[in-house]
Amino acid sequence: MADTEPDWSLLRTFREVARDGSLSAAARRLGLTQPTVGRHIDALEERLGVSLFARSPRGLVATQVALDMVSHAEEMASASAALLRAASGEAEAEHGVVRLTSSEFVGCEILPAILARFRSRHPTIAIELALSNRNQDLLRRDADIAVRMIRPTQKALIAKRIGTLEIGLYAHRSYVEANGLPQTVDDLPDHAWIGFDRDDRSFRSVGAAAHNITRDMFALRCDSDIAQVAMVRAGFGIGGCQSIVAEKDPDLVRVLPNELRFELETWLAMHEDLRATRRVRLLYDHLAMEFGRHLRDHNCSPSAVSD
Repeated sequence: MADTEPDWSLLRTFREVARDGSLSAAARRLGLTQPTVGRHIDALEERLGVSLFARSPRGLVATQVALDMVSHAEEMASASAALLRAASGEAEAEHGVVRLTSSEFVGCEILPAILARFRSRHPTIAIELALSNRNQDLLRRDADIAVRMIRPTQKALIAKRIGTLEIGLYAHRSYVEANGLPQTVDDLPDHAWIGFDRDDRSFRSVGAAAHNITRDMFALRCDSDIAQVAMVRAGFGIGGCQSIVAEKDPDLVRVLPNELRFELETWLAMHEDLRATRRVRLLYDHLAMEFGRHLRDHNCSPSAVSD
């Protein structure tokens, strides 16, 4: 057992090496040389008195001790990033850094225009955009603001419902010309479906209508919403897409619009401790206004504002 805490630089290097078991990949991400990364790992193992990685022909394999340490290293990294964001601007100042998280699809298809307008109004505020289909932990300060498709329940969060996104099934015209359209739900097994691979959480969140759909039904399986829609646009088959986006593409054809439609509530959340931080509140209020207007303009269900 070490009697002194390891330097954060060593733990940061450990975190990067643990991501994919590669000294060279960690060196590229950290801007260090591979020998330096190797020395960091050796120094950390010596400081802790344990072996963290076993060498193999395929790279470094994390030991159980290392696996147990990863989550703690991630928490330290999140805290370090939050500390730097907090130091980037005073609470009342209109400058600094705000970290925003959303799903891949929302981040690529909806947020760009909204954030561009924010930038034109507040050019001294920098934005970090973290895209992930897994909810980032706002209590741990993985992000300052989150766009979520499920209602936040933690008491320490400020949550605002900004509307409802509709999801429908779509196919490209090229697919329809080659394969036709299903006329009833019973016709769907005769078509090429595009859906989830190993992570079905976002799919299940649309409600009871999804419960009878299994992974084995899909001709193409992928956990990236962006990739799924790209496959739909390429004519591979039938897949889900937010109607607010699909309606902009004249080559996408709605499939069984009356029988199959799903809705996702859209929420905005931030930690209550950030309410008085001006740069965070400016972005939060901008997102609430612009996202809500975007939903209303596309005939999605708007919602009353509530804090």
